[in-house]
Amino acid sequence: MFDDLPPDLERLRTLRVWHALWLSRIDGKIALLERRKAEEEHGRRTRPPKPEWVVEVGIGTSKPPVQVHAGTCHMIGSRRRPVSRDEARRLLADGLRACTHCQPDTQLHIIDLEVAQTGAMGHLEKHRAC
Repeated sequence: MFDDLPPDLERLRTLRVWHALWLSRIDGKIALLERRKAEEEHGRRTRPPKPEWVVEVGIGTSKPPVQVHAGTCHMIGSRRRPVSRDEARRLLADGLRACTHCQPDTQLHIIDLEVAQTGAMGHLEKHRAC
């Protein structure tokens, strides 16, 4: 039988301590990774569904609505809040701007609204949206 361990007691005890320290480090890393995996799984299970409609809000204490987006739009800014389908339709009908990328007005079948927009000269112009 091949025995590659040192013959004396002092070195064997040193090796045992060294291996015990490594086992402790390895066990700690395993526990950390298992906790992280469990937390990620818990997050996946309890994550709320993506909202169907989102309104982008402005800056300030009142945070006025700025633009309506579909919930999957990649152009939504960082300041946002989810809204129901009815609220998205109401906001668009009240003249809130629709995102030009995801076109929630088209998705919500809202056509022919009077929309107030600022023209090139800086004054409000009314035109019919298609």
